[in-house]
Amino acid sequence: MILRRLSSNLKAQNWTAIAIEFVIVVVGVFIGTQVSNWNQVRLEKLATSRMLEQLRPELNNQLAFFDSARVYYRISRRYARQALAGWSGDPKVSDNQFVIAAYQASQIYGIGINAQNWTLTFGGDQMRDIDDPVLRRDLGVILTADYEPVGFNAMATPYREHVRQVIPDVVQDQIRAQCGDHNVEREGSQFIVALPPSCALQLDSGQAARTAALLRAHPELVNELNWHLAALANYLTNVDGLEGSFRTLERSFDKRS
Repeated sequence: MILRRLSSNLKAQNWTAIAIEFVIVVVGVFIGTQVSNWNQVRLEKLATSRMLEQLRPELNNQLAFFDSARVYYRISRRYARQALAGWSGDPKVSDNQFVIAAYQASQIYGIGINAQNWTLTFGGDQMRDIDDPVLRRDLGVILTADYEPVGFNAMATPYREHVRQVIPDVVQDQIRAQCGDHNVEREGSQFIVALPPSCALQLDSGQAARTAALLRAHPELVNELNWHLAALANYLTNVDGLEGSFRTLERSFDKRS
């Protein structure tokens, strides 16, 4: 309609009308562009708001991991010390206890997320739409953090591999079935991994004696277990460091809320 009137006015050389029609077209295009831009900004802010809604439960999950990792490796360390006592011939440690402790000391636990996962979920262009500069900075630290020092590979030491080469598979199956890792439910559908603090399994006496003899025939495992414990201590130090970044993010998030 406007273009038809503009064409008619051009033919009639009605310059005033032409100017008015031209202004109407320009203003219409400008308003349309502004509305489109406003709608795009609104959608981006909505996406960022949804992202931040997802951040809180995931943040809680990771903080729960740090707590559960400390408990897990405190138990693992106790098994390791009992296994070392078994290698040293401590009469208070039976063959049954020695075998179970040697295996349980090799159990490991690691964080189930990495920087790439966090970046895909909470990173990218949405970071720019977070109004709070402190929250944006603290989330950026998490997105660029190194998760490898608290991953499974950080504790996959030679002891874990070699002790499982020595203990017969049938024995390992029994220990895993009765005393292996298990999931503990928290907050509805969320789980953490736990290692039982004790194991009531009673292996066949002959089987326990034979397996204990096999372990004692490999004294090099003692040094490897000592190295495993050193790796464990370093792992927990890294847990403390990474948790500090998550706690900082938690405080920033709480202030925003």
